[in-house]
Amino acid sequence: MWLLSAILAMAMLVSCSGESARVKIEEPGGADQTGSAAIEFAPPSPETIPGSQLGERIRLGYQIVVNTQEYARFYVGNRLNCTNCHLDGGLNPNAASFVGLAAVYPEYRASNARVNTLADRVNECFERSLNGRALPPDSSKLQAIVAYITWLSRGVPQGATLSWRGLQRIDSRRPLDPANGKNVFANKCAFCHGSDGLGTMAGPPVGGPQSYTIAAGMARVSVAAAFIKSNMPRARGWSLSDDDAYDVAAYINAQPRPDFPGKANDWPKGGKPADAPY
Repeated sequence: MWLLSAILAMAMLVSCSGESARVKIEEPGGADQTGSAAIEFAPPSPETIPGSQLGERIRLGYQIVVNTQEYARFYVGNRLNCTNCHLDGGLNPNAASFVGLAAVYPEYRASNARVNTLADRVNECFERSLNGRALPPDSSKLQAIVAYITWLSRGVPQGATLSWRGLQRIDSRRPLDPANGKNVFANKCAFCHGSDGLGTMAGPPVGGPQSYTIAAGMARVSVAAAFIKSNMPRARGWSLSDDDAYDVAAYINAQPRPDFPGKANDWPKGGKPADAPY
């Protein structure tokens, strides 16, 4: 319970400050509503979690996100938790935050060429990032995760454009240098992730059989570089140059990791990113 209290306290802080989580709303046609029409948004205060069956579901969803290994172990095939990518239980605006995410689904995704629900997207993460299996549609655990994300999205209009959605992309100004990435990793990352990248008690594995699959979003160098730049080393994000972040990402993603048999079905109508590793 101490972890839940800590994250909820942080949510309260973010909600009160209004500085860390902000969304800019745009009309469906793309017209930017600036000035007085802009909407400030922050995670709801923990005091607003209903003291009801729905509230219990929301709390269970939070627990699954921050401690996936315990609360959804049957559906996980590696040593990662959802919060290893969606930092701070999905409340960190620099790390693929869950805040407002329920408002953008259903959404068409080129990777599978169909309209996806929020539950579909959650299950994709379980299969690809957690190297696991999809939760059944009627699963109480899947419903709890969706309820948690939906609670974090209160007040965000359907179809809103989230200014912080995903990760803040960066560019490398020179060819990738995995050798430099190895040196930066040894100096900046190995303390938490281990000298071999296989993880420690302090940090999750970033390579090897217990890490994300080749078909996870983080397996793309541009995605991993953006995450590293804004969040790593933990609590010291933005301390690496863009080039170093790219080099570390190139080094990490050159390490062996689980395959994903369904990858042959990805991007059936085209649009495959240039840095997709397969």
